[in-house]
Order: sequence, then C-alpha cells, then structure tokens
Amino acid sequence: MPTYAYRCRVCEESFELNRPMSESGAPAPCPEGHDDTVKLLTTVALTGSAQAPAPSGGGCCGGACGCGG
Repeated sequence: MPTYAYRCRVCEESFELNRPMSESGAPAPCPEGHDDTVKLLTTVALTGSAQAPAPSGGGCCGGACGCGG
C-alpha cells in the first residue's frame, strides 16, 4: 500500500499515511485533528540496483579469445 505525505496548514506538522491509491485524494486530517491539510509531492525510492550485470567471458576481450584484453 502506498505511503502519502501530508502537511497541516494549521499546526504546520508533516505526517504520512498508508492508504490505497483510490483514496490518495481523500481528505486527511492531521494527527492533531485539524482538517486543513495538503498532500505533498514526494519522490519514489527504489531499492536494488539498476545496473546491468558485468559481462562474463565470451567474445573478444571478454577473456575467452586469448587476446589479452
């Protein structure tokens, strides 16, 4: 379930809520009970590596052809 960040315009506190995407635009009262909140734009953090695996042998200069590369 996605996490959405909000900020209260009354007490200026930021808070997060886990809620379904279908409820992302629904009002979100702050933990202090104020209803005047705004959803913040956040970035998505991805885990893992996006790098391609290193070549492993085969082909010229991959170590298998004996070219010394």
